[in-house]
Amino acid sequence: MTEWWRGGVIYQVYPRSFQDSNGDGVGDLPGIIDRLDHIASLGVDCIWLSPINSSPQADMGYDVSDYNQVDPLFGSLQDFDVLIERAHALGIKVIMDQVVSHTSDQHPWFRESCFSKDNARSDWYVWADANPDGTPPNNWLSVFGGSAWEWHTSRKQYFLHNFLTSQPDLNYHNPKVQDAVLDVMRFWLDRGLDGFRLDTVNYYFHDEKLRSNPPLKSLKGKPAVNPYDMQSHKYSKSQPENVDWLKRVRTMLNDYPNATTVGEVGDDERGLELMRLYTSGQDLLHMCYSFDFLGPKFSAAHFRGKVEAFFADGGTGWPCWSFSNHDVIRHMTRWAPHSASAADLSRQAAALMMTLKGSVGLYQGEELGLPEADILYEELTDPRGIRFWPEDKGRDGCRTPIPWQHAMNHAGFTTGKPWLPVKHAAAALSVETQNADPGSTLNFYRQFIAWRKAQPALLTGSIEFFKADEPILAFRRSAGNKDVICVFNLSAEEREVSVSKTGTELEPVSHNASLEGKALTLGPNGFAIVEAPAGEGKVRYKAG
Repeated sequence: MTEWWRGGVIYQVYPRSFQDSNGDGVGDLPGIIDRLDHIASLGVDCIWLSPINSSPQADMGYDVSDYNQVDPLFGSLQDFDVLIERAHALGIKVIMDQVVSHTSDQHPWFRESCFSKDNARSDWYVWADANPDGTPPNNWLSVFGGSAWEWHTSRKQYFLHNFLTSQPDLNYHNPKVQDAVLDVMRFWLDRGLDGFRLDTVNYYFHDEKLRSNPPLKSLKGKPAVNPYDMQSHKYSKSQPENVDWLKRVRTMLNDYPNATTVGEVGDDERGLELMRLYTSGQDLLHMCYSFDFLGPKFSAAHFRGKVEAFFADGGTGWPCWSFSNHDVIRHMTRWAPHSASAADLSRQAAALMMTLKGSVGLYQGEELGLPEADILYEELTDPRGIRFWPEDKGRDGCRTPIPWQHAMNHAGFTTGKPWLPVKHAAAALSVETQNADPGSTLNFYRQFIAWRKAQPALLTGSIEFFKADEPILAFRRSAGNKDVICVFNLSAEEREVSVSKTGTELEPVSHNASLEGKALTLGPNGFAIVEAPAGEGKVRYKAG
């Protein structure tokens, strides 16, 4: 069995916004099939499909009403089978979202559960009596605002929802729920799927005693836009029972050679700790990612600190680092204050993500250098943005359609009206335009991914950071008798760095960098990658 996923590159496709094939303004599976050649041209190892299951679409598919069906909005099970077959023929594996911490309130399981307190699925969801004064059983809050408890008149009880009220949480303390979820996973694996991205992987279990969460110790001087961010979520998620459940998932998955899992850890306080916990050893998840690199922080200390913390004490866990996805502002916009040029920043971000130790998660449009779209209030579809506007504009800005052809209506995404608009800034960065430019961001991604595949040190090698002042981030990746030394200038000003005992030439994927003897000059957002004999290369930089 090969560990293709270890050090692999996973490309996230957000189906709604990739390619529309039928003119209804929403992307679909036939559209993805039509554009598989683009994905293959990048050289990635795997596609991650955001949700395609049957859904009322209250949360854009993250509210599933039938786990074993494709929503007609996206196509059919036959389309799914064709997608798997075509992707595999191109040497690309496919994983998909499994949103199983909660369902839609339209799911048959919930419709039965809410009917009475004594039916076959009465305890498949988290139900609780009201307090004597009618208030919810505790102070748990929803990510999307308000109480995490919703009153149901038929049951005369509250049910738990960590997200929308139409997304009731499953009760994983019930073994029958676990069995049913494993059956769902087997259904897709038997159709040829190569694994899962597990949504909100630390939300499966809640505290059975329903104890209230304590307040967060510090808001770090910033008022919370969302009250959810004012609590320490000690009891409402990230419970110790989760580990045994994840072991059941891995045991089942071991029956499918080369299948893999990527867990999404949503916990601002313990994200890195849970990533390590959930991936340590051979009996848990293969990979996890957290939101540590999906925020505004952009410094050598931040990147170094998180990576060193993850691999501290020689643990066996494995990360899948991401800089952007469908839930956060695109990194080209978040980190723009640290750059003088979008082109330089896009290349630096790509090189940094693909040289850190771990697997790589690319979000569609990163290869084009897409910025966050400026969405007007009247254009919003995201319930989070609608509720917390304008301080939190929601997630629509990172979910706008891929621009394929600059001169076509809606940049070639659809012949109809797109579900979210294609803004001019995105259209100017179209695939067609960048394909024709050898120096484009798109072609840089292709070049870097192809080069990286030939570097064992970057796929699975160890990592050691050099001591260097801000804004220089420098580290060594090692495998066998060869090291790859990576030096990044995380600023918009030129810096000169001292290096020793390296090769005399920069690797061709270096950018805004020149090396003369021991003097390495890095321009704005410049980076240098050089080879060195094992253990010999050194990097020195002291500010001022």
